[in-house]
Amino acid sequence: MPIETFEFQVEARQLLQMMIHSIYSNKDVFLRELISNASDALDKLRLESLRDDKLREDVSDLHIGIEVDKEQRTLTVRDNGIGMSHDEVVQLIGTIANSGTAKFLKGLKEFKEAKDATASEELIGQFGVGFYSSFMVADEVTLLTRRAGESQGTRWESSGEGTYTVETVDDAPQGTSVTLRLKPEDIEDQLFDYTSAWKIKEIVKRYSDFITWPIKMAKESTESTESTGEDGDGDGPREVETVNSMKALWARSRDDVTDDEYSELYKHISHDWNDPLETIRMQAEGTFEYQALLFIPSHPPQDLFMQGHKRGVQLYVKRVFIMDDCEALMPEYLRFVKGVVDAQDLSLNVSREILQQDRQIQLMHRRLVKKVLSTLKDMMSGNPERYATFWKEFGLVLKEGLLSDFENRDAILGVSSFASTQDKEGLTTLRQYVDRMKEGQQHIFYMTGESRSAIESSPHMEALQAKGFEVLLLTDPVDEVWVQSVPEFDGKQLRSIAKGEVDLDTEEEKKEVEAEREKRQQEFAGLLTWMTKELSESVKEVRLSSRLTVSPACIVGDTHDVTPALENMYRAMGQEVPHIKRILELNPTHPLVTGLRTAHTERDADAGLAEAAELLYGMALLADGGELSDPSRFIKLMADRLERTL
Repeated sequence: MPIETFEFQVEARQLLQMMIHSIYSNKDVFLRELISNASDALDKLRLESLRDDKLREDVSDLHIGIEVDKEQRTLTVRDNGIGMSHDEVVQLIGTIANSGTAKFLKGLKEFKEAKDATASEELIGQFGVGFYSSFMVADEVTLLTRRAGESQGTRWESSGEGTYTVETVDDAPQGTSVTLRLKPEDIEDQLFDYTSAWKIKEIVKRYSDFITWPIKMAKESTESTESTGEDGDGDGPREVETVNSMKALWARSRDDVTDDEYSELYKHISHDWNDPLETIRMQAEGTFEYQALLFIPSHPPQDLFMQGHKRGVQLYVKRVFIMDDCEALMPEYLRFVKGVVDAQDLSLNVSREILQQDRQIQLMHRRLVKKVLSTLKDMMSGNPERYATFWKEFGLVLKEGLLSDFENRDAILGVSSFASTQDKEGLTTLRQYVDRMKEGQQHIFYMTGESRSAIESSPHMEALQAKGFEVLLLTDPVDEVWVQSVPEFDGKQLRSIAKGEVDLDTEEEKKEVEAEREKRQQEFAGLLTWMTKELSESVKEVRLSSRLTVSPACIVGDTHDVTPALENMYRAMGQEVPHIKRILELNPTHPLVTGLRTAHTERDADAGLAEAAELLYGMALLADGGELSDPSRFIKLMADRLERTL
């Protein structure tokens, strides 16, 4: 049969040039595409042999071969798989050439909508689109193929410019070989020496290491790992080696993999010297199949809190590497999780480098997150020591999810731990807190602050400690934020002891103290009104306190006010936040407060009373960890008072 010459249509030629120069950001992926095509051809032959007894003898030594000729500057990728007929070459390899841009794009859309597993042409690992990536590195591409069970083969050649040829040949071996006449090496244009064995091995290791079939190429050293009967340079069998590991640990049963193998894979993925803290296996079957092997590190990376920190897991499709840090599969607050996700079918763009945000990606994202959180829950109950290690290293990061992942907020709260007045050394969970709540207690009490010691010594703690109420001690910066958006846990409202009114009395106690409170309110009414006016530039109100037993006064916020610490955080981020006045609460039983009331009743015109009120507010502000607006004035007033006393 004579050689047939076809001419690229103008729009097809433009599309081909766009693919070569624009779609792929890394030219190395051409080898990934060719190996994936070869792997699929081997898979198809194995399946066909189950239906056709005549093909069973052809599956004894299925493999992918890579050959280079440094003198001729050629690279060949061959397989002994299913191969293609003449019509299939014209239909598949000529997809772009024969169909034109409009039909080609329509085919992409139809495939994405249909997702038919029996379709003859898939975008991933099939001839067509990925095959043309060869022209990024080659001046000319030759394809030689023969379908298993047929006697004649087909040769396809093109320079990727104006024309391509198709020819029927009689001496083609079964399977397919693609030979590239490589462009000159140009490092600036990211054109490397693709006849170099180390470069080929580097690409195979990165993209195709877990391909099911062995990838073989000639060894450069004199030692060999195995021999084949393929023709060499005329000196007998060529010495070859298998350059991929074929060890996709996630695809093997748990009993067939050792902990050391899991650790080695983790170290390879994460570049960490330590063993992982936890290994998570996951397999989804049904209409959408994928496998996942995730790792929780034992120590955080140094850049965990740095801007630009890379996150996400490695994404594979049919064991072919797609991307290194797939952020679409793992949320920001689980950025410490490392691992591999291998899907059988995904909607990718034609270069496989950008994921489309479709239902499958979102489904995997949700399932992976739930699996990680359920593993942490099991770790908490089944291995407390390991969980304690996890929380020490990554608890701060995990709590970020309380601000962003509303779907899993309850699950995150369930695996979170906090310092508490109940335990001086260890941590407690919200579930444990609720189980220990006093009879009649309606709220989960907490307080935020810079440190445990600062919170424990705060005046706000006095009444709760006296009555034996447990308080959560929240000292991480993120705690200031998430408590604002998490209203409750298990039906119990989270309540800051530094905000609003704190009512700790039972119904019976309320009846007993109500009359006493009303009496005190009347006794101190004049002082409270006067102090509110005197301190109006600093506070919005002065009132009597039910939370103080020892200290004379304390500063509190309204129930929905932003805390001073959060104010400072917003300002540090460059956001303008109006200053919020807070409330000064007085302890009606403290001698300093009762003395001030008496003095105000007897000599309300005394100028020294205003200074005493200012000092009382300053002491309360300092006890709360606040900053004085005029420290030098406060020190002068204090010194004068001490001098008079002495």
